[in-house]
Amino acid sequence: MSIRKRFDLSAYLVVGPENTKGRPVATIIKDAVVAGFTCVQIRSKVASARELIGLTRAAAQVIAEVGKADEVALLVDDRLDVILAARKEGIKVDGIHVGQADIPVDVCRHYLGETAIIGLSARTDDLFSYVKTADVSQIDYFGTGPVHETKTKPDCGLDRDGKVITRSFAELSKLAKLSPIPVVVGGGVKLVDIPPLAQTGVDGFFVVTAVSEADDPKAAAAELVKAWKDYRQHGKYCGKLSVVN
Repeated sequence: MSIRKRFDLSAYLVVGPENTKGRPVATIIKDAVVAGFTCVQIRSKVASARELIGLTRAAAQVIAEVGKADEVALLVDDRLDVILAARKEGIKVDGIHVGQADIPVDVCRHYLGETAIIGLSARTDDLFSYVKTADVSQIDYFGTGPVHETKTKPDCGLDRDGKVITRSFAELSKLAKLSPIPVVVGGGVKLVDIPPLAQTGVDGFFVVTAVSEADDPKAAAAELVKAWKDYRQHGKYCGKLSVVN
């Protein structure tokens, strides 16, 4: 069965070489996956195409090494060319995430096929009407945010006037009810945000620096996963809700 039919967005790591404090990207990914992260996206605005292919290869290898190649989805941000080149080299890449201004979704679907996962950043302007009316026949999930302004992606949530629009938990609850497809939310998300985020009904959270720049990425990832699962299953968290830096 294609991973597209059963992929899990609940704990989603976005990572690139500019976000690891000089540590190998593959090491951060391995720590996160072992800790329970369910989806990984390779994203870099500074790496070359060849570097991105290498990062994707290393990510696929460590996911396979821990026995989760059939459980953890591996995506690449924006770069259809990188995914096609990686696949030609036999690297298992499960899909792509694109923004509203990136390569069109129908083009991605054409080249990647029906088994690929395609995620799309939801439009910032008129978010709720957009989510209700958008053609979702070719996409598998919406990514949205930010919950907080973030230096990792300073253009996240920019409206037409260049103002950052952050999303309240009340808005995210409304979005979860309106969206016809799964929704994953990020943008400055830290451990303290997980309980209220889990209560909104969205399908998952995505983080970058909360894991990739943590002193102990595996421990930070495990805390985030535990908080999400605890609140989803029991409505409470049994750990300590300290801020993950």
